[in-house]
Amino acid sequence: MNLENYYYYFKSAVPERICDEIIKHGSQMDSEKAEVDNNNYFPRGGKNIGLDLKRRNSEITWTSDRWVYNEIQPYIYEANKRANWNFSWSYSEPCQITKYKKDGYYDWHCDSWAKPYAVTSDINNSFHNKIRKLSVTVSLSDPKDYEGGELEFDYRNEHPDKKSNIHKCIEILPKGSLVVFPSFVWHRVCPVTSGERNSLVMWNLGDPWQ
Repeated sequence: MNLENYYYYFKSAVPERICDEIIKHGSQMDSEKAEVDNNNYFPRGGKNIGLDLKRRNSEITWTSDRWVYNEIQPYIYEANKRANWNFSWSYSEPCQITKYKKDGYYDWHCDSWAKPYAVTSDINNSFHNKIRKLSVTVSLSDPKDYEGGELEFDYRNEHPDKKSNIHKCIEILPKGSLVVFPSFVWHRVCPVTSGERNSLVMWNLGDPWQ
């Protein structure tokens, strides 16, 4: 799918005190090493998910607190309209609070699954037959607290004769900045070379494309 806009951002949108509160909230919960999905269609917790430090190295916690959604969801609606995507979506998954320490990164991937969510014992029934349509990432850390960790997008639908389709999203570096993008867009987090980068990620679901 060719897009007019591959992402839409809001610079320094989330107040710093909210960013700090999210980081504090995540630190009060048990963290886990981030896992990856190998076939890209099993939901989180499915049998094909596992650790793969060659593709992803970070620590994560999860939250479904309503106050976090209240801060982030208005920007999703606004970006969906301003970027002229106008995707139909109706539900947000639990938010992932991610910590990238030195050498932490997440290699090229897209957030959408190859198939809609199916009902399993560990998946919310609200996910059933839904697909990821819009992804959101929020920069929770001040850029002076880390180096590296850039968010990059790969516009893989552009003409193949172009030498490089990789675009750095440098605009979201300030603390509290937020970027929204279609979940099928390929992206990565470059290695953190020093310090610690904290972010919040949210995936937003809708009915399958028709």
